[in-house]
Amino acid sequence: MYRLTVRDHMMIAHSLPHPAFGPAQQLHGATYVVELAIDRAELGEKGIVIDIGEATGLLRDALADLDYTNLDDHPELAGVLTTTETLARVVAERVAGRLPAGTYAGLEVTLREHPDAWATYSLPLS
Repeated sequence: MYRLTVRDHMMIAHSLPHPAFGPAQQLHGATYVVELAIDRAELGEKGIVIDIGEATGLLRDALADLDYTNLDDHPELAGVLTTTETLARVVAERVAGRLPAGTYAGLEVTLREHPDAWATYSLPLS
């Protein structure tokens, strides 16, 4: 299995209105380093998993309307607890929706909220 990973970042504001989140129930900000890893069983005819520029563009597109926004006001996320785990899934599904079917084995999106804390969502594709 081959894997290519690219990364970007996004800055968001949100609240997590559930007692389990203590002070994070209030509006606060987060800066995430976002990593996208794409897996492929065999290399394509160009000897690559995916072009780095293409993968970077896919990730940037998936983050574009989340970056510098208050997720509490985002229509796609209405009523959703926008935890790090949930956001990793949202980004993974957005990227997966733009990849050609049958080409890639899977992908993972990791959101690093802090050097010592991150969450990953893995999505098999074939």
